[in-house]
This record gives sequence, C-alpha cells and structure tokens, in this order.
Amino acid sequence: MKTFSLLKITTAILLIGSIILPASAAELTAVPDVNAAMFAINNLWIVIAAALVFVMHLGFAALETGLTRAKNTVNILFKNTAVVAIGLISYAAIGFSLMYPDANWGIANILGFNGLGLNCPAGEAGLAGYASGQYTYWTDFLFQGMFAATAATIVSGAVAERIKLGPFLIFSAIYVSFVYPVIGSWGWGKGWLYDLGFHDFAGSTFVHSVGGWAALAGIVVLGPRLGKYVNGICRPIPGHSLPLAAIGVFLLWLGWFGFNGGSVLSADPICDGYNHSSSGLRDNQLNDCVMVHSKQA
Repeated sequence: MKTFSLLKITTAILLIGSIILPASAAELTAVPDVNAAMFAINNLWIVIAAALVFVMHLGFAALETGLTRAKNTVNILFKNTAVVAIGLISYAAIGFSLMYPDANWGIANILGFNGLGLNCPAGEAGLAGYASGQYTYWTDFLFQGMFAATAATIVSGAVAERIKLGPFLIFSAIYVSFVYPVIGSWGWGKGWLYDLGFHDFAGSTFVHSVGGWAALAGIVVLGPRLGKYVNGICRPIPGHSLPLAAIGVFLLWLGWFGFNGGSVLSADPICDGYNHSSSGLRDNQLNDCVMVHSKQA
C-alpha cells in the first residue's frame, strides 16, 4: 500500500513538472544536442533542490530562536521571514544581473552589470538553449535566489539579540543587492577569480565565507549582547528551547541535500548520488561532474 502511494506521488510530481516546464518537446528538438528527458528532469530536480534550500530558512529560524531568549522570539522569527522576501526581491531587481553580467563588464572582470531586473534571453536562448540545454534561465534564477537569501541569513544568527529589526533589514537589502552578487561574480559570473582557475562548489566561499566575514564585521561593530559582560565578568545567556534548536538542526541537515545536491545543476544520478554520499568530500570524479554541469555563460 505504501509503495502504491509513493508511486502515485512520484507520478504526480512528474506530471506537474511536465506541465510547468516552459519548453515543449518540439522546442527541445529544435535545439541541437538537447536531451528532452534530461532537460525535464534537470529542471525538476533543481526546483526541488531550491525548495529544500528554502526549508533551510525554517531551520535557521528554529535554531536561532531556540538558542536565544524567549523575549526576542518575535523579532527573530520576523527577521528570518523578512530576509527571504527582501533577499529575493533585491536579488531579482539588481543582484542577479550583477552576479552574472555575461559580457557586460564595466571594470575588467571585477564589476559588471547586465541591467535592472531579470533579463531572460529571448526565445529559445532562455529556455532549451540556455546553459547548453541543461536547464532554463528561470530555473537558474530560482535556485540562485535561494542561495542569495541564505547568504544574508548567515549574518542573522551572528547578530541575534544585538541589532534592531530595521537596521538589519536595510543591511540585508544592501548585502543581497550588492555585496554578495559582486563578490560572487568574480567566480560564478566568470570574473577575475574564474580567470585564475578558482572554483567554488556549492558556495563554500561565496555564500559561507563571505557571509561569515559579513557576520564578523557586524559583531565587531555592534559589540556583545547587552548584559553579557557586567563589571568585567562574563555572564552566560542560555537559549530558552533546546528542542526547538534541535529541530532547526535537522531542518538544516535536510536542506543540505538540496544545497549541495542542487549545486551540481544536473539530475545526473552519478554526480548527485556521489555528492550526497560523500558528505562534502571532494575528489576527481566529483570535480569532473561539477565541471561538466557548471553554469554556461
């Protein structure tokens, strides 16, 4: 009975995917070297991976709330909700074009801009002709937008109970609109780091390292939480709910399957299966998969 239900769910997902994908079979055959089945499953998998990354924001909210004081719960929950909305809007308006400027570099592979808003290539160039027929422009934006919002959320945990809501939301808009996209363009947008042969898989540098440095800058400017140090004595400020924090950890753990697995930008079973089972361990086989399926300009 359970097997039959699973088959029904799988069939429904595939049917929905076939409906929402923008390219028809006729359109796919019009583009040379595009495998229609692989194109469909690639797009479906990347969208699922984006949804898993989205779930990570619930994990961040639960973890951050559980490890802080109960009186700040509403502030932290609102902050983690708003950062996703602000992040996606900012990234769509400016960030995505800054991160992937194509050939529109204003300063020698350091700063480029492809125009305000989302600039999907016309016709098949943005669909089956995008990224060598691996996935569409819109699928790419959705997944990259989730990464951008996650980068800002990293800072949220570091400045918890240190910053008011308004200034943090302003910071998030600036960070996702300019800071993260510009630095990310140096590698993923084929900027100067890309020219040097630098490769970042799943954002270990552009998402986590850059987010970590932004978090460090934030806590240096803001200082410790009020009441942490009294008369030179360090006072513990325990969280109010370890069960909630544990739930957050497991949600983040679940999200990593989309964060890392989706970063292959392909549903290739060899690449994705190896990536998931390796738990972050990289070797030549995985690097070959990543290079084959990396974003095409």
